[in-house]
Parts: sequence; C-alpha cells; structure tokens
Amino acid sequence: MAEEKRKKILELPMKILFNEEGINFFIKSNKKLSKFKLADEVEQYGIFFDSFSPPSVQKMLLVNYIAYMEISRPEFMSKRQDVMDLSKLITYGTLYRRFDEIVFSKVLDSEVTRHWNRANPSSIIDRKTVVNDASLIQAIDKNKTVVAGIKQGILKALVDAVQANAELLPEEKNIQLFLADKFLSILRPFTWFILLKFKDNEAVNLLLADLQVILKEFMVKAKIAEFLSLMTMELAAMAENSNIQSFAKSRYKGTLDPMAVMYDPEMRKMIVEEMRVRNQNVFLSWKLGGEASRTLNSRERLQVKIFNKETGFADLKKSVDDSKNQNVKARSLMDFYKDVPDESAGNTELGLYYLSYLSEECQKVGVHFESLVNQIRESNLTVITLNLLF
Repeated sequence: MAEEKRKKILELPMKILFNEEGINFFIKSNKKLSKFKLADEVEQYGIFFDSFSPPSVQKMLLVNYIAYMEISRPEFMSKRQDVMDLSKLITYGTLYRRFDEIVFSKVLDSEVTRHWNRANPSSIIDRKTVVNDASLIQAIDKNKTVVAGIKQGILKALVDAVQANAELLPEEKNIQLFLADKFLSILRPFTWFILLKFKDNEAVNLLLADLQVILKEFMVKAKIAEFLSLMTMELAAMAENSNIQSFAKSRYKGTLDPMAVMYDPEMRKMIVEEMRVRNQNVFLSWKLGGEASRTLNSRERLQVKIFNKETGFADLKKSVDDSKNQNVKARSLMDFYKDVPDESAGNTELGLYYLSYLSEECQKVGVHFESLVNQIRESNLTVITLNLLF
C-alpha cells in the first residue's frame, strides 16, 4: 500500500516505549505515562493504544522520542495490511531521520557555511548553534515561495527522470513523486533556514547538487520499506501458525489434530478465540534509534523481533542460517509474491525466500542487514531478529 493511501486508523493494540528525550517531553507536558514490560523483558515508560493514527506515531518517530514499539495478538493475518502499513511507517520514519541527518551534516560542511564561519567567527553556524524552531518556521513561512523554488530545484532532476520512465505506471510515478517531496518536507527548519540564508551565493548550487545525489540514493533505499514489511508479515504469520498448532496440541492433548486447525476456518477461529482469552500471543516489536554521536558517519538502527512459542527452535535456526546463501536471482520478489495464494502466507519456504531477497537488496543499497534466531529458555520463547543499519 502506498504511503499516502494508508488507512486513517490502524487497529492494532500497541505499546510505545519512549527514550529519555521522549519521557522528558511528556513529563514537561504533564502527560501521564505508564510503565510497561515487553516480551523481551525490557521495562520502560510509555503509552498504550488499542488503535492509533499513523501521522501521530510518525510525528513521534521523526522527533526521535520512541525507543520501542510492540504489538501482540494470537494472530496477525486478519490484520495483515495494518501490520504491513505499520512496518512501512516505522521504516520510512527511520529513513526520514537518516536523510535529515545526512542533509544537515552536508549543509554544515558545505563551502557556503564554511565561508560564512570564516567571515563571521562570532556567529558561526554549527551543531552547537542555539536555534528556536518556532522563529525559524516563521521566517521560512515568510519566504515560502523562495523555499518552494529551492525545493523544486532539488527535485527537478528526479522528477524529470520519473516522468520519463516508461516502465512506471502513472500511479507508481505519483508514489515516487510523493515520496521525494516527503523526504524534503521533513527536513529540520534549521536546514531550510540555512539554505534560504545562502540562496544568492553562487556556491549554493554545488550544495544543491549534492542534495540531489543524496535524495536519489534515499529514493532507492526506500524500496527496503516494502521488502521489510513483506518479510516481517511472513515471519509473523509463520510464528502465528506455529503458536496456534502448539496451543492446540497442548490444550487438547492429542484429541485434536493440530494440522487440521490450519485448514478448518471455524476450528481455527475457535482456537484463536481461546488463545485470546488465555493471552497466548505472538509478539512483534521494533527497537529504534540512532547511534549516540550524530555525525555524517553515524547510522540509524532498526531492529525487528518476532516472539513466539516455537518448539522446533533448532530446525528453525538452521533454516534461517541456511537461507542466507540461497540464490534468489531467478525472479523478483514482487513477481513471486503476486503468484502466491493467500493461504500460503506464513509458509516457511516463502518466508525464507523473502529473507534471502531482503538481505540481497539491503546489500545493493548499502544497508547493513543480519538475521538471527535465539531462544529465551525462561519463557520458552523463540525470537527471530532482523537487524538493519541505515
């Protein structure tokens, strides 16, 4: 689903745990926070939603207030699109933050900024410069026509390339153009203020050309959001199926065939309702946040974890490890995915195919990726972890 077409409300029970900056913000705003414990025993202050608005969550992501997010249900397939939209929302938020940081670093290190600093040692522009975002936004709004012109200058080459690409459908072109504009729209006010300040300096054209290159790179990286959402959903479905079968086997002590549950909708519905009452859930969580030092070379981290009661831990670990070397060049992920019937979602081979493909795509665009499988013996939980470094 394209980002601009996401549902207005995602109906997923979600815990959001804040980092120190987020906690301080809500305390100063007199907002009540509660303490929550996640599946991996992390305990921190945050909030809980039965359902939520994607823009409100993305806003918290962009200002870097969120440390962890977790959803839990006996099954995720009935909320498949919501889960995938949430995954893309989080991945895009991570990419936006990284883009903003790289652009800000590039602007500070540009010739126009260095020239200003040499000429004005008493009022240099750097990371220590104290700014008031409200005042900067006001100044930018007064010059919004000029700012729009700067933005269009950065976008022009990319827009021309998208419009000239005969392989893209009109809707796909609109999505690309929307995403490119979104990347620029989330840039911090200080960045736009500096670009506005130096708009008449000839050297600013070199800086804008650099920003065009950065934007192009991130438009390519943005493909990872779609791949990761598919991978996350397939692993969640695989964990869900395993959890349902394990529960049926334990609950009915051999009087019910666990495999029959997977192919009988009414029986599956009955088992899932029992699991809901007994709080037998699959957990899907995200850990967010960049490295402590904010520089051009710092990275944004995103960690996805799927927790479930998996009896075949050793076999699952071997399958995940073996999948990393599979050859997936024969077909594209999207072509393969379109041909897969809905009832195959959660199929182990399909999920592992996605895992191999995601690993290859991350390597192509310079995103570090690794996948792990571990077991928490105390709680009998198996944990599949996807680590990405943007």
